[in-house]
Amino acid sequence: MSTSHQPAAPAHAGPDPLNIATESGGDPGESAAPARKRKRKRRGDRDDGTPKVGPTGRPVREIPEPPPLERHGPARVMAMCNQKGGVGKTTSTINLGAALAEYGRRVLLVDFDPQGALSVGLGIQPHELDQTVYNVIMERSVDIVDVVRSTSVANVDLLPSNIDLSAAEVQLVAEVGREHTLLRVLRPVMDHYDYVLVDCQPSLGLLTVNALTAADGVIIPLECEFFSLRGVALLIDTIEKVRERLNPKLDITGILATMFDPRTLHSKEVMARVVEAFGETVFDTVINRTVRFPETTVAGEPITRWAPKSAGAVAYRTLAREVIRR
Repeated sequence: MSTSHQPAAPAHAGPDPLNIATESGGDPGESAAPARKRKRKRRGDRDDGTPKVGPTGRPVREIPEPPPLERHGPARVMAMCNQKGGVGKTTSTINLGAALAEYGRRVLLVDFDPQGALSVGLGIQPHELDQTVYNVIMERSVDIVDVVRSTSVANVDLLPSNIDLSAAEVQLVAEVGREHTLLRVLRPVMDHYDYVLVDCQPSLGLLTVNALTAADGVIIPLECEFFSLRGVALLIDTIEKVRERLNPKLDITGILATMFDPRTLHSKEVMARVVEAFGETVFDTVINRTVRFPETTVAGEPITRWAPKSAGAVAYRTLAREVIRR
């Protein structure tokens, strides 16, 4: 009677100490080294196992997608603020709002700049509007619900603005509790949204103080350029005064480096100084210069819709995850 000879079983049956099967996706014929290399690549690590360093000079940290919400509201109010113009406040407001909406958050964007750039960036012509945030602020008979407009982006609404808002700064001076006017206006809709993003004008006047008084946090877009860095100290001083006198809960959510050009030494030097001065307050996410952003303004859409796979869209989705986590 013939007996079939089977290979002898391993002397020590148990988990593979090299985790070959786990790391290789279950194929025992695949060596561990390529599998580990792929795993490091997914994490962003280098081939030698050391963490990949991002533009901030810190190791790249993976931020998981936020879990879905069981219910909406009350909203967290974020002021997008910097007294210097042209640093990416409006672009960041639009694209951060759209990215937050992709993660299931309801977002209200407040155009609090008389230039109405936020409204234009969402395809709305400010000069054609009969009612704007100005009417809600200055006329008690106007309800915010009647002025808020839906946008082309699902779960993103807009409280628009136009040049009329420039008169509000003068007219509010005589009002009692003038610094709390925007907070009073927003209160009726706070339970309907998860985030309210306020695009401030490039100044530290009464409108900006209103935005800071209404806000839970401030996001400071900072162009990677030396003159932008010089003005941040003045803005932070204003934020601290508002916290002490008007809004104790106000905090700096983060500093967002924008218009970063990885090819220039100047951008890298400014980035290093910002991280040195503000540490973990600086977001890991960095917004690079790209021709895509001017294109989105013309199209009247956020970059997450206009060029959903572009580096800019990916960056704002990463920023949204950071904002939600903070």
